[in-house]
Amino acid sequence: MKKYKAGVIGATGMVGQRFVSLIENHPWFELGVVAASSRSAGKGYAQAVSGRWLMPGQIPDAAKNLTVMSAEDDVDTIAGAVDFVFSAVDMNKEEIKALEEAYAKAECPVVSNNSAHRWTPDVPMVIPEINPEHIRVVEHQRSRLGTERGFIAVKSNCSIQSYVPALHPLKDRFGLDRVLVCTYQAISGAGKNFETWPEMVDNVIPYIGGEEEKSEQEPLKIWGKLAGGLIVPAASPLITTQCIRVPATDGHMAAVFMSFADKPEIDEIKRLWQEFSGPPQELRLPSAPAQFLHYFEEDNRPQTGLDRMLENGMAVSLGRLRPDTQYDYKFIGLSHNTLRGASGGAVLLAELLCAEGYI
Repeated sequence: MKKYKAGVIGATGMVGQRFVSLIENHPWFELGVVAASSRSAGKGYAQAVSGRWLMPGQIPDAAKNLTVMSAEDDVDTIAGAVDFVFSAVDMNKEEIKALEEAYAKAECPVVSNNSAHRWTPDVPMVIPEINPEHIRVVEHQRSRLGTERGFIAVKSNCSIQSYVPALHPLKDRFGLDRVLVCTYQAISGAGKNFETWPEMVDNVIPYIGGEEEKSEQEPLKIWGKLAGGLIVPAASPLITTQCIRVPATDGHMAAVFMSFADKPEIDEIKRLWQEFSGPPQELRLPSAPAQFLHYFEEDNRPQTGLDRMLENGMAVSLGRLRPDTQYDYKFIGLSHNTLRGASGGAVLLAELLCAEGYI
């Protein structure tokens, strides 16, 4: 198949760097453009990230000598040079919304890691295994924007990847009605490591701004229905969360409590987790894990250090499913927040959009 030329706007930050790394050696995508703020524009990419390259490997050769363009000033030039862009810009929400719409109106599809458009009713927020049908709303969005090719699609918040995939195959079958979640989130979710955030060494912070609202509300859009060219969020289940920053480099863990209208058996839950898959697996998309949900029988799994890179960081690890005294059941979930939860999830979404002919 043809290679799609991808751009990364916001390419110098942690999420942008992860996009640049994931595109290296990708079978479908090749890096065509890197763009960032005016402070980095005009520099070679290697120079722009000098001293702040945060990925485990070296800067990819395809990126090193690219000249960083201005994400804001070079919209038309970038749109004409690539088939689509990944968005990881660090700006305020209204500026991000305007910038991503500018790319879409320049007939450049945008696959965004940002939260700015997650609640725009005709912008699909997609976990590819769970709600791929939401991408159909793109046709309505194109009509609103007046575009033929351009549109915006977004991925959901990193925190919900560790529990929503496990709840999904149970939700409708058994009438999931109440969920309580406590998430324990790695520092890379704040774009930091221990060198840049030494205060997190041997420390826990019981607050992450805006995270609890996202964790409670975004699953309802993921589980929403299409109506009149818009996505109407689901009314249930009721979800309450607490989100806590913990001293781990990568990996978001969730302690999950759940109740049902029709309580299933534990073995039935485990079977449904084992059997669950979606279009990414059926289409054999390059970034898709072969087994989306992995259940560990050991009492001390999943563990962040052992299991966050399961299936290249794109699988979800589950364990400790057992009865609860207040809810029907409780379990632990784990996902890699910068792979499945951020850039990797956006790359998988881009693969689905390409496979379905939207890009």
